[in-house]
Amino acid sequence: MNTRIALLGQPNSGKSTVYNALTGSRQHVGNWPGKTVEKNEGFYTYEGTKYTVTDLPGSYGLTGNSDEEIITAEHINSGQADLVCILVDASQLERSMYMVAEFAALDKPAVLLLNMMDVAKAQQKEIDHQLLEQKLGIPVLPFTAAESTGYEELKKLFARELEAPHKLISVPKLPKERGGASAEAIQAESEAKFLWIQRMLADVSHSEQKPFELSKRDKRLLRPIWGKFVCFGIIILGFLAAMLICLPLMGIGAMIPQVLNKPIAGLLISWNVHPWLVSIFSIILPNTLYFCIAMSGFVFGVNLVFGYLEEIGFLARAAYQFDAMLSGLGLQGKAICPILMGFGCTIGGTCGTRVMDNWGQRMLTMAVVWAVPCASIWTIIPVISSMFFTPLQTMLVILGILLYVVLLMTIVSKVFGRRLVSENARSGMIMELPPYHKPHWKHIAKEALLKAFDIFKRALRTVTLISLLFWAFSYSGTGNVADSLLYKIGTAIEPVTRIFGLGWRTFIGFLSSAFAKEAVLGVLNALFVGSGTVLDATFRSAYSVATDNAVLGQAMSEMVSKAEALAFLGACTFNIPCVMALSTTYRESHSLKWTARIAAFYVGGALILSCVVYHLAALLL
Repeated sequence: MNTRIALLGQPNSGKSTVYNALTGSRQHVGNWPGKTVEKNEGFYTYEGTKYTVTDLPGSYGLTGNSDEEIITAEHINSGQADLVCILVDASQLERSMYMVAEFAALDKPAVLLLNMMDVAKAQQKEIDHQLLEQKLGIPVLPFTAAESTGYEELKKLFARELEAPHKLISVPKLPKERGGASAEAIQAESEAKFLWIQRMLADVSHSEQKPFELSKRDKRLLRPIWGKFVCFGIIILGFLAAMLICLPLMGIGAMIPQVLNKPIAGLLISWNVHPWLVSIFSIILPNTLYFCIAMSGFVFGVNLVFGYLEEIGFLARAAYQFDAMLSGLGLQGKAICPILMGFGCTIGGTCGTRVMDNWGQRMLTMAVVWAVPCASIWTIIPVISSMFFTPLQTMLVILGILLYVVLLMTIVSKVFGRRLVSENARSGMIMELPPYHKPHWKHIAKEALLKAFDIFKRALRTVTLISLLFWAFSYSGTGNVADSLLYKIGTAIEPVTRIFGLGWRTFIGFLSSAFAKEAVLGVLNALFVGSGTVLDATFRSAYSVATDNAVLGQAMSEMVSKAEALAFLGACTFNIPCVMALSTTYRESHSLKWTARIAAFYVGGALILSCVVYHLAALLL
């Protein structure tokens, strides 16, 4: 029995919404074989039959040379899909029908989904879907993907069409030789497609809406200079709102290790369990659970707020404002949101890349977001810098870090950009200002919860593994750092780390910054002052371990030079953001290879920066 369905449509046509609503958590995400393009497959059961759904890459056509368009066309031509569901934007029907015109030439079974009918009605547009169905020769279903109603009818339509499929009646002809036609022939074919669209839509759509004019709101948002400041302010407010939303979840998560640590430790000790098992079950696992809850809290808050901003049409305006600025990095204007969010939290910025049109743009944006120092590192830089430098010098250190952020973003785009976003895919973003409309809060909340749960479920394994690895290196049965494997490795390779301007203590601090930036001061306190253990400082830094900055500063100033301090600040700031950001990047990209590449780049880049800063500072200071 035919049960394979493919969803086809342009970016932001609602494919992902329909796909998530149909498949729920029964999804598999990866990359298409040999391509850095995300592949989403899932299934649902209807009347005892299991149906497989493939969310094809969003693209603006089927005859271009981008990976998305090639993959989509090949998947449809291969016959892997028994039925193709084409989604079009009912509020902008003529523009959306271009995909239908291109698909028609493939002569495959299909149904047409008129999505965003609620927006079309708000624009006072009437669409005679029955007339359109007669002209096209395939079923046409008016739909609003963001509403829960209508999916039962959609499933019924799929089941019926898979048994007795329909194909488009009118098929516009395309060039026989892909890429080999002359410019005149391609132009003629394009004109033929638009004529076909006009013929199909004649007498189908009626509108009482007045000619389009920019609203007062858009006139403010789209100003060349002040509009950028307005958009910037709204994005920052959105991030703050996301933080407020996730704080309760983070608070609940933070209570887990505090509540479970002593009871579990006491119980295991009373059973004469080995101390290293006690530390795993009383420290590592509760804290891992806390990390994952905090991570999913960030994801929920970010997706809720920015899902709202996207649905009402604001993100399209922000993308328009910053598109030219970010095109130098090979990115679209949509990347401004995750980049700015990165200043608050790299996890939020990484999750925010879901607004990008394709996998390559998302992956490159994630790599650039890593260059942005998060809020946690900004709480460390002034503290450590003030131990060695005057307030004016500390301000210069901060200014230097901000300038290097811009330089590093450029370097990242040069190193990874060509592989992730080819030159022919950098033609710029198709500028489109969708109409403002009321958000579907139920849909937004459902999507945010689904994504947060998915991150929590997937991250639990990754964070647990990395936490256990760090525990294995930092554990000391006596509580003395000198008895840990981390100490032995650090002191053994100190002749090498000195090349990068780091002694064994600051190098271990550098390693701990890759686990969690909040752990740095606690780890330094354990290493320089001898207060607490590296294990406690790392895993309890978020809620219990306190440091006396004056005592730490005195101890560090006696053992660390100003040049080493500067090198350490640079290395920590531009190291891997944290283990949760690493896990989130892997889970969002579904590519271990690219996550490892980016991580290796940042570790290597941080050490090179540390080396350069140290040797220059040693000459000048």
